[in-house]
Order: sequence, then structure tokens, then C-alpha cells
Amino acid sequence: MVGAGTSGAGATAAGRDHWPHCYTVLMAGAGIQGGLLYGSSDRFAAYPDSNPVTPEDVAATIYHALGIDPKQHIQDPLDRPRVLALGEPILELF
Repeated sequence: MVGAGTSGAGATAAGRDHWPHCYTVLMAGAGIQGGLLYGSSDRFAAYPDSNPVTPEDVAATIYHALGIDPKQHIQDPLDRPRVLALGEPILELF
């Protein structure tokens, strides 16, 4: 169930409950190198072992691939300034 922590794995209501610290993302196109493997998990696939990234980094990478500056400021519906993406693009993917 999204938004309900039940496993005691350390997830918050905003994240994954089952194995919340390590997950897989597949990217293709927009200049991403084909066949590239970036990062690794520990031997239990429970925690990142090398090159950990955040969902915010994934979002920033997508904006970067689309030619949109992830650090640009936008206005939310209440006219407050916000940064488009809080993460850093994973430039090694290009």
C-alpha cells in the first residue's frame, strides 16, 4: 500500500515500503548511452553499494536530457518560486 509503512524497513509514508533504499530505473533515448550499467547494490540488493542516486537525481536527469535546466525556477499555483528539480543530473549516463 502506498503511503503506509508496514515493513519496518525505514521507509516514510512518502516512499516505498518494500526495499525502500534500493531500486532499479531503466532509461533509454535522449542521449542516454545504450547498455550502460550505473551503480550497484550490496550483496543482498538492500542498499546502494556504489553511485547511489535519489529520485530527485532521476528527475533532474530527465529534465537535463530534454534540454531543460533542472535548476530553473518556476512558480507554483500559489505564485511561490520553486526549483524545477532538487537533484543533480547523472551526467555519466550521457
